[in-house]
Amino acid sequence: MALGVGDQAPDFTLPGTGGRSYSLSEYRGRPVVVVFYPGDDTPVCTKQLNSYNDELAQFENLDAVVLAISAQDVSSHEKFADKHGFRFPLLADVDKKVAGSYGVLGPLGFMRRSVFVVDAGGTVRYAHRALAGLTFRSVDELTAALTASR
Repeated sequence: MALGVGDQAPDFTLPGTGGRSYSLSEYRGRPVVVVFYPGDDTPVCTKQLNSYNDELAQFENLDAVVLAISAQDVSSHEKFADKHGFRFPLLADVDKKVAGSYGVLGPLGFMRRSVFVVDAGGTVRYAHRALAGLTFRSVDELTAALTASR
């Protein structure tokens, strides 16, 4: 059964940019936007993460944290983050265990472009898994989900 709205979000600890590891549980008490994206420096992923970065203040105004996860390693993430100036961490799920626990792996094992809003208590309040991954959820849609989950 896929993770859905009302379910407890699986905790995870992954290495990420900034030379440290990040855990979902460290943000307990704050909402978290968990973003799964297929790959560093690909056209749609770059547009998506730049959109979230450009509008990061909208997330911060709701006390929300953005965590972006893909299967590339930290070295790849560091280059991608440095190139675009991302102000939120990129996390490396190289064995795809976290992606599997969130139900975002496609039939060939690639991460589907997916977003989850996890409330301050760790419950999933919004879940979207793209089938094709050619579009992404807008900042307005995600901030509306954050506002509704308060």
